[in-house]
Amino acid sequence: MNVNFQTANKGGKAATTEWYTPQYIIESLGGKFDLDPCAPAILWYTAHKCYTKEIDGLSQKWEGRVFLNPPYENPVVKHFVRRLADHNNGIALLYARCDNKMFFEDIFNRATSIKFLRDRIYFIRPDGTKGDRPGCGSVLISYGKECDEILQNCSLPGKYIQLINS
Repeated sequence: MNVNFQTANKGGKAATTEWYTPQYIIESLGGKFDLDPCAPAILWYTAHKCYTKEIDGLSQKWEGRVFLNPPYENPVVKHFVRRLADHNNGIALLYARCDNKMFFEDIFNRATSIKFLRDRIYFIRPDGTKGDRPGCGSVLISYGKECDEILQNCSLPGKYIQLINS
């Protein structure tokens, strides 16, 4: 299993880019999201309306507060983050690799706040089992004042930083 949030080819078979959000993350953010455009097709819901990979979440209408844990694959991740930045009402869960173009264009210059999580998240595999620890940490990114308040009050240990874009 690839734990570096990048696609890899192991033994002729591509590793998954699907890493599902543990339920405690959603609960720590208040659990009240209207839409998840990259939702898991397994045992729990991350939002009132969920688009799985069989439904192209990028081509659908986005309404309300969005929770986004996109596939960690380029260029797909960039498209989802840009769409969330344009929507300006949501929280994204991303890898904490903040030296890339996406961070500078659509996060540092457009997001309201960031929370760098202290502990690495054990994501959930597509079969519903607990995955290994990833090769890097995670961040929560808020867009919009309401989501910034949620992030400020999030109980997960980490460092909250408000950006000038708020």
